[in-house]
Amino acid sequence: MRRRRARLLCSLLLTVVAGAGTAATAEPSAASAAPPTPLNRVVPAPASVRPDGGPYAIGPHTRILVSSSRGARQVGDYLAGVLRPSTGYRLPVTAHGSGDGIRLRLTPKAPGVRRLGAEGYRLQVNRRAITISARASAGLFHGVQTLRQLLPASIERTTRQPGPWRVSGGTVTDRPRYAWRGAMLDVSRHFFTVDQIKRYVDQLALYKLNKLHLHLSDDQGWRIALDSWPRLATYGGSTQVGGGPGGFYTKADYREIVAYAASRRLTVVPEIDMPGHTNAALASYAGLNCDGVARPLYTGTDVGFSSLCVPKQVTYDFVDDVVRELAALTPGRYLHIGGDEAHSTSHDDYVAFMDRVQPVVAKYGKTVVGWHQLTGAHPAKGAIAQYWGLDGSEKQVADAAKAGTRLVLSPANRAYLDMKYDANTPLGLDWAGYVEAKQSYDWDPGAYIKTAPASSVLGVEAPLWSETIQTSAQIEYLAFPRLPGIAELGWSPPATHDWDTYKVRLAAQSPRWDALGISYYHSPQVPWPAR
Repeated sequence: MRRRRARLLCSLLLTVVAGAGTAATAEPSAASAAPPTPLNRVVPAPASVRPDGGPYAIGPHTRILVSSSRGARQVGDYLAGVLRPSTGYRLPVTAHGSGDGIRLRLTPKAPGVRRLGAEGYRLQVNRRAITISARASAGLFHGVQTLRQLLPASIERTTRQPGPWRVSGGTVTDRPRYAWRGAMLDVSRHFFTVDQIKRYVDQLALYKLNKLHLHLSDDQGWRIALDSWPRLATYGGSTQVGGGPGGFYTKADYREIVAYAASRRLTVVPEIDMPGHTNAALASYAGLNCDGVARPLYTGTDVGFSSLCVPKQVTYDFVDDVVRELAALTPGRYLHIGGDEAHSTSHDDYVAFMDRVQPVVAKYGKTVVGWHQLTGAHPAKGAIAQYWGLDGSEKQVADAAKAGTRLVLSPANRAYLDMKYDANTPLGLDWAGYVEAKQSYDWDPGAYIKTAPASSVLGVEAPLWSETIQTSAQIEYLAFPRLPGIAELGWSPPATHDWDTYKVRLAAQSPRWDALGISYYHSPQVPWPAR
């Protein structure tokens, strides 16, 4: 009996020692970890948040359960790709079975989901499951972006992290304010590779943007290869600002960008700027010039000196070929024809040019987008004008909006990401003034164009011109922290727009940016956490 007791005591001691060793190497317990992120601590601010109940903890047995559709499966695979490296969990994605886990459900006919539109979602969290419901896969994808922000920032790391991975209990019901929430990247003044664009696309997706506007042509470079006019890319794309080597996208490259953006639920909007900003084309083909003499390649930054030859028929043959090939490569419904700073084109010629070019875009099944100078001509029915002025006082823009032209707002002193933050900013320009984080956020798109109906505003866009930038780190330095603010203006209800509360939510993004390797400007206006 004494020997049996001794053996039992020894066994108990070994169990305690083993348990102590396990505790020393296990993930932090829920009790010892920081509380999960509140449901209202995300950017853009959700439309509705209702905290309720306990958190859900993602663990080694969690599954990602998806609706039996290709779109839901794609979003499930994307989510697993985000979560697996940092958690170390298998997180199988399956359309079979039910029960606990992360559920991605396409329920287009459900009463609570149907009214959320194509991009809205409902996220419900309790101790048993995380459920994201949506009418369409875009809504599921946006719900996943909210879920990412509700997890610790270390979820974004590419190596295994200690966890725990808890999500606050409750319900988020969300949908966008505007249909157009975009970012423009100028790849003409400096060329950016396919991988650099993909990196930016991932950053745009995190904040629920849905348009990637690519400025594909300008005086300094033509960036898309076209079969009908091959020298546009091979010669016109051979340089950039400062005289660097330039570059261009093959059709395969462009298709890769389009497909990657689509996988992140962004539509690519290609821009061929005309009739001005066309020196790369005028250098590539002499016949596009009125005097038949090719222009020299240009590597400076001045604007307004170039123009296609409006009276020549070859100009419209050129436009038809370019639009036809680009439209065939672009599944999205929009094609941007520029139209800004055509200082070398007379007003009459400008109007005549736009009157001939807009029907070409329609002929190939696309909707015309142009910079707001298009409203000084005759905007086609259904055309979209992108506003880049300063104070919204342009009467012709308001008049066009009253007549049915839709507006995308990119006021340069609010939304242009290439403006310097202050006098000491090493990158960017300052012609529209300095644009700090608060100024880029603290305005209302629905009331910005004086006397234009609020219903004419289709959305917002944050352009990033590239005169001074060449690397991804430089893109990010100018985009962050301003880009999330523009995204919130496009997504969130006006009632949520308040700088004092927003700057706290914005500051909470910085550990996530650190984990993602995003370079950003440490604005003194934002209460960043200690590093």
